[in-house]
Amino acid sequence: MKRLGIILLLNIFFVCSPAYSFSSPIPAQTLQIAREAELKQAARTPSSEVIRVGIGDTGFKTYVYKQTGVFGTGEIMICDDDRVVETVPADTVVNIKFVQDKGFSLTFEDGKDLTSVSGRLRILCPEGLLGVKGLKRAGKQALYHGVFEIIPAKDGLFNIVNLIELEEYLKGVVPNEMPVHFGLEALKAQSVAARNYVLSPRVKSSPNYDVVDSVASQVYFGANTEKPLSNQAVKETEGVVALYNWDLILAQYSSTAGGYTEDFANAFSDPTTKEFPSKEKPYLKARPDILTQSPLNTEEAAAEYYKSKTTAYDMRSPYFRWTREWTADELQKTLQDNLAAQSATGFVSPAFNKDETLGKVTDLRVVRRGNSGKIIEMEIVTDSQTYKIYKELVIRRLLKNAGKALPSANVVFELQKDENGNPVSVKAYGGGFGHGVGMSQYGAGFMDKELHLSYDKILQHYYTGVTLGTKPVIISSDPSQLYATQHFYAPYKKAVIVVDNKFMVTKLMAEINGEMHTFDLPPALLGANRFTEIDISKYIKRGKNTIVFSSPDFADSAFRKALRLYVELVKKDDKFDIW
Repeated sequence: MKRLGIILLLNIFFVCSPAYSFSSPIPAQTLQIAREAELKQAARTPSSEVIRVGIGDTGFKTYVYKQTGVFGTGEIMICDDDRVVETVPADTVVNIKFVQDKGFSLTFEDGKDLTSVSGRLRILCPEGLLGVKGLKRAGKQALYHGVFEIIPAKDGLFNIVNLIELEEYLKGVVPNEMPVHFGLEALKAQSVAARNYVLSPRVKSSPNYDVVDSVASQVYFGANTEKPLSNQAVKETEGVVALYNWDLILAQYSSTAGGYTEDFANAFSDPTTKEFPSKEKPYLKARPDILTQSPLNTEEAAAEYYKSKTTAYDMRSPYFRWTREWTADELQKTLQDNLAAQSATGFVSPAFNKDETLGKVTDLRVVRRGNSGKIIEMEIVTDSQTYKIYKELVIRRLLKNAGKALPSANVVFELQKDENGNPVSVKAYGGGFGHGVGMSQYGAGFMDKELHLSYDKILQHYYTGVTLGTKPVIISSDPSQLYATQHFYAPYKKAVIVVDNKFMVTKLMAEINGEMHTFDLPPALLGANRFTEIDISKYIKRGKNTIVFSSPDFADSAFRKALRLYVELVKKDDKFDIW
């Protein structure tokens, strides 16, 4: 029985998502059989998507290992692919080493052989948590829900990958990305942003995992850092994402915007072409906290703003306003030390190589600013060359002070010169910490604790024109797509099914919290009525809701058909009454 149970548990974490395709019409009786199979599968499959997280060492310096030790707080199961080969008692460290062309060698700490695995090595702890010996997170032994998969990388090295359900993963992210004392609604906003981040398509840094556990993706410290309030925030936003025109938004966030967020295009380059400024994202627009504030894209406006402490949502941040100073010699040294490394990014022109000597610096000039006052382009002027510097992160890392990058590129410079026009010192006045695009975490905390705003209002302030709802799904006449199940937590007594009926389906069936409902869809002829909204507010409940979508058309039609749909919970700028 134990081995059967473990095989079922393995199935939970290794279900593959079917590709979108069509097939021949499905006989009517097949729908009922498929539905029964769906219910059986639901009893043993995850309630949310499974995320693959690369686990780094304690200092996040590497994601490849030559050997490691793994243990569980309960009995662990060692699996070769989906076959259990050994069980090991709780708190017993299993040492793992990869031997090229032979597989994994597993031993006890005393050197005694345990087993070898030639296939995919998977480690489970059904009644406890998994740990890597000596791996610390937040000063404590790191512990993890889910499954460890140990995967060969290169040159006899391997990756440790944590396979974990999305909602469990978020519990290990949210309290490490935002201080819990910021409040429940701020933590809910962070939960949605973090959920969007991990679900959005991305270029993977490794074929073995989706994201890593550091600031290179999102900070994920595992189960040992979970907090009750942040767990509540994850629970009370379950299944909720921010959408713009049917797509999950790229929910960028940073610590402190300084009172004015910036356009995505003015802070980030295209990851493939390196085009800068990059293409705009309509939901990541520059926006002041005080809407009467005019743009800060001139030197005069930026200087007035960042040399003062105006009212703003993130004004409680220690980085809301800051200053930095350099002597002429210190400025010369930091530019000489850092220009070559930043030139290697491709955002310094002309290029500067590490064996070159920088001429005497005579001036710093800001060429372009974004609406938040963020520097987009500046010049370093020397007695022999003028270098153009682009992008906020490049500028911050170039102009280091006391060995640290500038907190943000929302900065104005005051250059003091002697009677001969030679630089004597530079003082920088700045605001914010991070890229300043999207949600300001300190701003979210202020909007929660001091303005008492709900998480959807926080998100709609920082992400222009978004709606909140479930991730769009497709149901079709393909046997693998006859049904789609969605779990979500409704924040208001309002829910609408949004349907894209491109293929002229006539009926939608929705099993809402155990009760079946059938909705007629208007004819979608010649493009008319393609998009439909079905109000299901009276069928949902406070707390967690579950909907299973299907359509009888998939059984009866001789043509290939499909529906794309999601549940919309909060419209753009909607003001629903809270329960």
